[in-house]
Amino acid sequence: MGLSFVSRRALAVGAMVVAGALGLSACGGGGDTTGASQSAGASSAPAAAGGPKLVAAGKLTTCTNIPYEPFQFKEGDKIVGFDVDIVDLAAKKLGVTQEIVDIDFAVIKSGAAMAAGKCDLAAAGMTITDERKANIDFSVPYFDATQALMAKKGTGATSLDDVKAKNLKLGAQASTTGLDYVKEQGFNPREFADSSKELLGLQSGQVDVIVQDLPVVLTWLKKPEIAEKFELIASLDTGEQYGIGLKKGADPVILKAVNDAIAEAKADGTYEQIYVKWFGKKPGELG
Repeated sequence: MGLSFVSRRALAVGAMVVAGALGLSACGGGGDTTGASQSAGASSAPAAAGGPKLVAAGKLTTCTNIPYEPFQFKEGDKIVGFDVDIVDLAAKKLGVTQEIVDIDFAVIKSGAAMAAGKCDLAAAGMTITDERKANIDFSVPYFDATQALMAKKGTGATSLDDVKAKNLKLGAQASTTGLDYVKEQGFNPREFADSSKELLGLQSGQVDVIVQDLPVVLTWLKKPEIAEKFELIASLDTGEQYGIGLKKGADPVILKAVNDAIAEAKADGTYEQIYVKWFGKKPGELG
């Protein structure tokens, strides 16, 4: 999941999704909403000739799952992050402002949120996979990702093999590629609903090791109270790339705006500026 890529301060916080518009429980449960008020049905705001078909007029509504620092998280009363900044670039191209809805990640990755008209797109540190592409159209990749193992200090483990050999308890965030990866390696990890609950599970001793996207782990370890007791023990090169998700059969105007925004930002240096802002390093230098 999370991972954005600068006008993020322009987004409004406090959106409501009207309950009952979609049976989200079938996709893994509902989520809270954050941002300004928006319509929740599948109907879109009327589009001007040649313009984007938006859920709410004048808004590019983004579904995400918070917190997933540094991709999207709350800072005071605002939602900020790498993904937020990337989508802001697309919103600017469309001549609208971004609005964010906080919702369960399972509902995002299944495509149900976009199909039900909850949002125009999803930016949630979401890895592009063949399984997800069956239900979602993706933008061009905007972030090269990898997984990492974080553990309490003193385990002596430096790999998944060590985790298994030492019989350490492993945790993972539900509905993520990190979870899928360790399951493929023969593990049956304890699952946590979101990244904050996963970290709490490690801190409280429910698990000894967790698997999570490397940038998220590195952000956690910048906090002294976490770095004092926990450490990065391994990076897992899974060759993942994040994409912005859109409804299957995406509005070509919105998709083009997202793809053009990413390509232009990479070409003119804006992408690198946003990257350094949130990760403290240039692209390719994370680890």
